[in-house]
Amino acid sequence: MCEAPAIKGEEKYCATSLESMIDFSISKMGKQVQAISTEVEKETQKQEYTVAVGVEKMAGDESVVCHKQNYPYAVFYCHVTQNTTAYMVPLVGADGTTAKAVAVCHIDTSEWNPKHLAFQVLKVKPGTVPICHFLPQDHIIWVTKGISAE
Repeated sequence: MCEAPAIKGEEKYCATSLESMIDFSISKMGKQVQAISTEVEKETQKQEYTVAVGVEKMAGDESVVCHKQNYPYAVFYCHVTQNTTAYMVPLVGADGTTAKAVAVCHIDTSEWNPKHLAFQVLKVKPGTVPICHFLPQDHIIWVTKGISAE
């Protein structure tokens, strides 16, 4: 991801420290931001989860998302996402474990690579439907302070 070219209209940055991640996020969104990530109550086996009551839409339609990369030291692939909607989604696992997961919906995918895995799995074409996904625990989304937009 860090070596790949940016998608048209995307700003990207590879952060190699927490400080550089914060600096990039603030430079793109201002100082009124908060960092949010998926939280799971306890470590569990892989299991099915059900969406619980209380889904919250996060404020704004712009965010900075930082994806942990597989390097022997801390590297995060960060990018400014526009035309996205982010949610905090409460989940309950089959064994009762609770989680608060960050979900991101990309509204405009028209500039994405048509071979992107999401299009193959969903059997859709770029720009036709929003693409939504959960963020793993070690990824961070920076959003405008004030989690709920509603």
